[in-house]
Order: sequence, then structure tokens, then C-alpha cells
Amino acid sequence: MKPPAVSKGVPVCSCCGEPAVIYQPASKRHLCGRHLMSDVELRVASTIKNESQIHAGDRVAVALSGGKDSTALLVIFSRLLPSFQGSELVAITVDEGIAGYRADTLRAAEALTKKLGVNHHIVSFRDLISNDLDALLKGREKEACTVCGILRKKALADAARDAGATVIATGHNLDDEAQSVLMNTLRGDLPRLIRDTGPGSSSLFLPRIKPLAAITEKEIAAYLFVQGLFSVLPECPYTKYALRAEVRTMLSRLERLHPGTMLHLVYSKKQIEKYCEGMVVMEPLRRCLECGDPCSGEICQVCRLKHSLGK
Repeated sequence: MKPPAVSKGVPVCSCCGEPAVIYQPASKRHLCGRHLMSDVELRVASTIKNESQIHAGDRVAVALSGGKDSTALLVIFSRLLPSFQGSELVAITVDEGIAGYRADTLRAAEALTKKLGVNHHIVSFRDLISNDLDALLKGREKEACTVCGILRKKALADAARDAGATVIATGHNLDDEAQSVLMNTLRGDLPRLIRDTGPGSSSLFLPRIKPLAAITEKEIAAYLFVQGLFSVLPECPYTKYALRAEVRTMLSRLERLHPGTMLHLVYSKKQIEKYCEGMVVMEPLRRCLECGDPCSGEICQVCRLKHSLGK
């Protein structure tokens, strides 16, 4: 491989010769801050277009946690959405009620939406289930990600509908997508591996899109850093109980040793989806007998969770 151009011991941008801030193994390019921003935004725009994620007149609800991925997503959308005639943007933050964690990210989310002039809605687990996550998890901390995931999905969907959204955008990046593929494979969970919640999925759900799915976590961090938008925020204290934490560490090491590992995992998922088309019979969607929400069984996950929590 041709060695990178260097100026004063620092690799320079493959596009303009300015000092580089990142190296992209996939494209084998070094990029400066300006060209990194352009590259990321163009690739996100390409994902949106190629997958028909957004259409003219859509009201897009961005799931804004306040962390780096959702921050980058809202910043990019604030620049791209004007090209979709009549489209609007709204940010939704879910406050789970996690001491020592959520307060900082809430402040970051509020500051960002104010800076960008984006309408911001905050919904809490207390609104949804009359309790904070910390209280719900006493004695069952190892179930944190399952409990939180079920309630966050419900809270986000309800808030998006109340805000008049037609589509929900989440900040899942390439690292997240590769981790999910490996986790579902390790669990032997084929239905979850091939499940589709994007445009064209059941009309009972608001479509969910992942515009950052082709962008790595490292690129997102650098994208924010060069704009002065990167903030060091606390990590969720329940992360230590999650399988994802172990998978993230393993995949990061594999990606360093074998660049392209994450891309190959995500590609394998798409190939599995093609092979399984028409072969795997998914449970038909129906309405929950208790709350009326769409689900695959008689009772939805949220209602089952409420029963297990004695609600």
C-alpha cells in the first residue's frame, strides 16, 4: 500500500493536503476536518436516498439521547432535511430516570436543540410506568437492558405519535449494527436478526430509520470533535451488565486486527435476509389485548413487563 503523504510528521488529507484528523481503512484515505464533515454528510444523504428513508412532507422524530451518535444525527439532519420539501424535524428525549447519568445528557440535548432551533420533547419512564428505571431495577439489575429497551421503545413511539411524526430516526452507527448482528447470532435469534422495522414495514408501526448505519463510531466522534460539538458525558451505569459491552470489546479488537470486520458482519445480515425471504414465517401482528398496541402475541412486551414488575 502506498504510504500516506506526510507534512511535519503528520499525515495529510488525501483530498487537499491539509493535516488529516482521521484515517478511513475502508477507503484507504486520510481526511482533514472539512473533508471528513463533507464525506460523512454525503454518505448519510446517500443512505437516506438509497433506502428511501425520508420523503417530502415527512415529520422526522430524532431519538435524541444527548450522546454523540444522536447529537451527530440531529446536526446532520438539520443540514440535510431542508432538501426534502415540506419536511420537519422534532427531537425526542427519553428520560429513563438513571441517577448520575441522565441529567448530564438531558442538559446536552436541551442545549443542542436550542442551538439548532429544533422543537424538543422530553418523555419519562415515570410518565409511562409511574416509576424511574433505577427503582424498577432494584434487585434485578442484570435485566437492565431488556427492561430499559422495552420501555424506551414504547416511550419513544408514543412521544413520536403525539408529536405528529411520520418516521423515527435513531443514531445507530456501523459499530452498533455489527454488534447487534453478532449478538443475535450468538443468541441464535434468527427472527430478530432479519426483522425489518424500516420504511415498508407494517403500517401498525411508525417506520424506524438508521441514517448513520454506514458511519463508524470513530468517524462520528471525529465529526463532532472538529466542529467543537464533542462532549465527554458519563456512561450508563447499567452497561456493565450488558452482553453488548463484551461484544463491543471483542469486535473493536477484531476490527483493529482485521479492518472491514464490521462491514462484513452487516453485509452478512443482508445476505441472510435475502436467503430467508419467504422461508421464515414471522408471527402475524395483532393488537395487544390489554393496551391495544401492535404486537406479535396476545399481550405486548410492555404489558408483560408490567405484570412481571407487579404493575
